Amino acid sequence: MAVAASRVNAPNLTPLSKADENYHRPTDLKAFDDTKAGVKGLVDAGITEIPRIFYRPPETFDSDNISGETQVHIPVVDLDHINKNSLKRKYTIDIVREASEKLGFFQLVNHGIPVDVLEEMKDAVRRFNEQETESKKQYYTRDLSKPLIYNSNFDLYTAATTNWRDTFGYISAPNSHNPQDLPEICRDILVDYSKRVMEIGNLLFELLSEALGLNPNYLKNIDCNEGLALVCHYYPPCPQPNLAIGTSEHTDNDFITVLLQDQIGGLQIRYENKWVDVPPVAGALVVNIGDLMQLITNDKFKSVKHRVLANKKGPRVSVAGIFSTLTFPTSKLYGPIKELLSEQSPAIYRETTIRDFNIQFRSDGLGTSTLQHFKLSQADA
Repeated sequence: MAVAASRVNAPNLTPLSKADENYHRPTDLKAFDDTKAGVKGLVDAGITEIPRIFYRPPETFDSDNISGETQVHIPVVDLDHINKNSLKRKYTIDIVREASEKLGFFQLVNHGIPVDVLEEMKDAVRRFNEQETESKKQYYTRDLSKPLIYNSNFDLYTAATTNWRDTFGYISAPNSHNPQDLPEICRDILVDYSKRVMEIGNLLFELLSEALGLNPNYLKNIDCNEGLALVCHYYPPCPQPNLAIGTSEHTDNDFITVLLQDQIGGLQIRYENKWVDVPPVAGALVVNIGDLMQLITNDKFKSVKHRVLANKKGPRVSVAGIFSTLTFPTSKLYGPIKELLSEQSPAIYRETTIRDFNIQFRSDGLGTSTLQHFKLSQADA
């Protein structure tokens, strides 16, 4: 059961009704950040209008632009007996290949993680965010070296739009912290769930390798599975969801993401310039291709833009398994896989370390294309 959150005072943030000259975004951002209570703190304070820092730009007000005519279907990949039936494996690889090339998204069923574990992971996200504000404040930080990183909007001071969500993250690989340094309220499930997601990731990298026509162990051999972080999002109910955004339109800065979402929904992908819902499927995990995978596959697999809508319902929770070493120091270079290149398909991107790629992503903030920074010019190609 979640512990009831203490009532907190909302920071003195500017509502939209105030005159433009009274609004100074940097001041309001810092006032919000200094509370260390996140968006949940605003909801606990009983606000009925969202502060101006959460208003998204008018040009993003296209929520009604949902694909209805094309009836886009998010493929469902069934992993049952995947290692025992060669025909089933070949069929599955074909689905994974097509989904990775066209949509960049697919859903996994029969992945091996019991439903009760999935539910406990979602419950842990709620428990952490719904405990007494003072209890979770001690974990509020932007220091990526901490065992548990809790804050609201990692790009709070750089992004154009403040998202209506709070987040805590746990980096389990390549260097995991002592579990005793994690909050007791979510410690055991974070450790257990991260191990299970790593197992799924290892299988996915095999399937993706084969989908590229490579040895099943190719992507694992170049350490695409070396890093894993769990990023746990909490989206409180929003009093004005039509004016805010849960997570801005973006692509992921990793190799792949394995996402657990609840039944509230709100996740959408951009396909043929229309927004397409990714409907929750009970017990399923959502997998999407990240920017690093698009880079090393030389645009064969697509990292597709997606977003999460704000909602009056809530809280919505999700847990993203991010396969990347993020800012972990390494000199290992990643560029387009040589076996995928030819005269007809020359390299599109230059080599980079994952650390440099991630630093670029964090400085840009959500909504910008990190991949563009690493494209080769025609003269270099």
